[in-house]
Amino acid sequence: MAHAAIIAARLTAANAFALGVERLRGDDLVPTMSDSSTPAKFGREPIGAGAASPPLEPGLYVVATPIGNLRDITLRALDVLGAATRVYAEDTRVARKLLDAYGLKPKLAAYHEHNAEAARETILAALAGGESVALISDAGTPLISDPGYKLAREAAASGHRVIPIPGASALLAGLVVSGLPTDRFLFAGFLPSKHGARVEALTALAPVDTTLVLFETGPRLADSLADMARALGDRNAAIGRELTKLFEEVRRGTLSQLAAHYANADPPKGEIVVVIGPPLAAAEVDDATLDAYLRPLIANGVKDAAQSAADTLNVPRRRAYARALALKGQA
Repeated sequence: MAHAAIIAARLTAANAFALGVERLRGDDLVPTMSDSSTPAKFGREPIGAGAASPPLEPGLYVVATPIGNLRDITLRALDVLGAATRVYAEDTRVARKLLDAYGLKPKLAAYHEHNAEAARETILAALAGGESVALISDAGTPLISDPGYKLAREAAASGHRVIPIPGASALLAGLVVSGLPTDRFLFAGFLPSKHGARVEALTALAPVDTTLVLFETGPRLADSLADMARALGDRNAAIGRELTKLFEEVRRGTLSQLAAHYANADPPKGEIVVVIGPPLAAAEVDDATLDAYLRPLIANGVKDAAQSAADTLNVPRRRAYARALALKGQA
């Protein structure tokens, strides 16, 4: 499907690839091996900045869309959204803004947690009929904290191809700007909204020896950060808000520092990514950090507070108990 916006984008990209166009690279060479009696032939892949993608094969296309800046759409995503038999979106009103920006007019329907079961039957029937179906979310990569994984699972189980069209991801965008270790990380999605359940979830995450990435809402951010500091220890962390958008903000500090900042500020607006560094080594937990963890807990008992500190901060229980007693005496 030819659209002026896609053509213009390709021409711009083609200019960027103009230098050295005559030289073949190793990854440009595609052997033809369907017939062993025929000598291998090599040629340029037809897919690239200067050529349209081939017609879509039947299958489910999981298409990443921008998390804010509309220019973060990929050329391949535009091809798929323009050529797919039908497109399913988390919110068709949000999807229409993106599609209209690029002059795309696909057959559009909703797929979200409230209609997922019925919509899956329709989509699976379309795939069985040889159609190409694209799935998008409101922003970023589908299946991350949304019900799309059930559709992908059932499509694959039914023998249909599930094809990733990669692109923007708030999870990865927040991780790479955090300044925290990226060699290993755990994405834990949204924490529970209730205090008790949230603390329980965080306590389960405390022993995980890697960077943690979570999503959070503005109204809950300050309380969640305070719970994180208590349950995880006062680790280094970063808050990414409105990433790629006009009011993008990245704030770094310890969990207690970030909790204090947002407790004294208006609830932030927009999408929020919380990135938390790995657990602190025992030698890194100084008295100030230990005291900050113990203070809100000693009202419930010195013994329990000390045990919690020993488990979470990996400090000797005897030391935690002595500090808890000292703090109780100062109160």
